[in-house]
Amino acid sequence: MAVKSRMEKEFTQKDEKQPVRLNKFLAESGICSRREADRLIEEGMVWVDGQKAVQGMKVLPVQNVVVKGKTVKREKEMVLLAVNKPVGIVCTTEKKWGDHTIDEFLNYPKRIFSIGRLDKDSEGLLLMTNNGEILNKIMRAGNYHEKEYEVTVDREITDEFLRKMASGVAILDTVTRPCKVKKIGERSFRIILTQGLNRQIRRMCEALGYRVTRLKRIRIMNICLGDLKPGAYRNVTREEMEQLYDQLEKSSNMPTFMRKDR
Repeated sequence: MAVKSRMEKEFTQKDEKQPVRLNKFLAESGICSRREADRLIEEGMVWVDGQKAVQGMKVLPVQNVVVKGKTVKREKEMVLLAVNKPVGIVCTTEKKWGDHTIDEFLNYPKRIFSIGRLDKDSEGLLLMTNNGEILNKIMRAGNYHEKEYEVTVDREITDEFLRKMASGVAILDTVTRPCKVKKIGERSFRIILTQGLNRQIRRMCEALGYRVTRLKRIRIMNICLGDLKPGAYRNVTREEMEQLYDQLEKSSNMPTFMRKDR
């Protein structure tokens, strides 16, 4: 039997007789993050033992929990996949007509969801899991976790463009956080972000007069895309999980404005 990482042990060693908050139970069932679970409860999509669920309630694993008409159970084994998402695939479950979702594309035998998103026109590394507890810790901007991208634009990159990208660009009624940017070709660069505003890189480039023609994520924290082919996936290794666990140990699930250390 393979030795489990600390992250896997924490996920599997749960007290089945101990009641837990419903949003935590749903996160541990591979449905979604706690925040998304709260939204589903608020919208009346969750039922417990035939009664509509309410925010803050606790449940036992033996109770009958139904989400959108489907019974859910707490997962016994943790899944964490590194996926190379191709262009044209969407990460949201609220798809438009004709869209192909990452869930449909992978057709993975267990219920899993993506940690963060890549838009339809972007490609590259996507993490997918049934461990909703780690989602917010990875994605919260207040935790300053790195995500690295390779970007191609429609015209030659100048030193001024690189300087402005690195120092911060005014988009979405804010100025982006300073970041690392390096030119790797006449029209291409690498960028490392520690936040994730909506379509951030595309908006930053547009604000400076450039249009993104290709956007590829190559790293999330310590997990790299490597030579994984488009459309393929692999299990995150035990060594990668251990490094990830170390980085997430002091991370917060709370939004930045609620943190005491902000």
